[in-house]
Amino acid sequence: MVKEDVLARYLAPLLRGDRAACRAVVEETLQSGIPANSVYLHLIWPVMAEIERLSRLDKISSVQEHLATRINRTIVDQLQNKLPRRPLRHKRVAVSCAPDELQELGAQIIADLFESDGWEVRFLGGGLTNDDVFAFVNEYAPDVLFLYGTAPKQAPDVRRLIDRIRGVNAWPNLRIVVSGGLFNRAEGLWEEIGADGFAATAAEALQVAADENQVANPDRRTVNRRKRKQQQAARAMAEAGATS
Repeated sequence: MVKEDVLARYLAPLLRGDRAACRAVVEETLQSGIPANSVYLHLIWPVMAEIERLSRLDKISSVQEHLATRINRTIVDQLQNKLPRRPLRHKRVAVSCAPDELQELGAQIIADLFESDGWEVRFLGGGLTNDDVFAFVNEYAPDVLFLYGTAPKQAPDVRRLIDRIRGVNAWPNLRIVVSGGLFNRAEGLWEEIGADGFAATAAEALQVAADENQVANPDRRTVNRRKRKQQQAARAMAEAGATS
């Protein structure tokens, strides 16, 4: 496990844009015996979440956010080949995300960890339209579609994408898991938009995706349940009026 003081020693030069100092902290951590996947999960990921929090609260400048994100991405690229390789699961996951750099970094970390965990991975990145993602799902037929990092203004688009996928019903066993961005801040939103699962962290992403007991549930969305109850109540009243 990465100690708290290491997080602080990494965050400080990260906010200064000091690439050499950041690399030195990571290298020291690896040499202490901590594996690359733990560096992903317990150093890069929490520091990335802290950068996002500080940026959202206007505690750091846009320049600091960009410097930190670029350095983190460079280090993740370098660490990717050091990740352990577990036996193939013969499962497919497609990872898509919001278009800004910080969210792409989070999605890239998740994609790398899925690959390390034995999944066949396709990392779509950000900036794609719903049509693009829908077409890819149709072509690739993943077991899991992982959607990472959503801003409030993007939530309706995510809802429409899930609606479209569910409406076609061509992939009844496809599970849709969401994480990051607004989903981490708005409790229960993942259920509202009809997703099958939610992961607050990269470690949880692997756990949720690997849960064989979790099945696609098109009736999960709570607003749909409210609508159905209202419709059922209206039909019951209409039937009662017809028989009176």
